[in-house]
Amino acid sequence: MSPTIAMVRAAARTQALKQALAKVQDWHAAVDLLFLEAWETDPAPGAAAALRIAQIRRANPVLAAEIRAELKGGRPLTPGERDALADPPPAKPRPRAAAKASL
Repeated sequence: MSPTIAMVRAAARTQALKQALAKVQDWHAAVDLLFLEAWETDPAPGAAAALRIAQIRRANPVLAAEIRAELKGGRPLTPGERDALADPPPAKPRPRAAAKASL
């Protein structure tokens, strides 16, 4: 029997992932998010897994941060904590390299 989205949703352990999966209709996307949660719990060795996680985190940075925070704290995040992760402070601008003079 092949897994369904309902089975993926049932496998979610964090409230953050459960909320995200409630909005997901694509089975492949649901499996990717479940893989993200599993990785945050117990990172798998290997370059392929690390590259896959980097792509998933890049596409879902707030969800990744919420899952990490929830696993670290051992409880679901409050709405205020979730909002703080969604709106991080602005990054400092990088200094620009000096332009080379044209000859």
